Amino acid sequence: MQFIRKMLKNEKGATAIEYGLIAALIAVAAIGAMTSLGSNLTNTFNSVSDNLEQ
Repeated sequence: MQFIRKMLKNEKGATAIEYGLIAALIAVAAIGAMTSLGSNLTNTFNSVSDNLEQ
């Protein structure tokens, strides 16, 4: 019975899961931002390249 109580009070696993979820959310946000930024940079460099050719 004490073992079950001890397991219910142990929050280390829950904290690790929370940190994992936060890290995953940050990674998803970073990937989204980098994808958007990459598209904008591609358009900018293409525009500069087109203007240099003229």
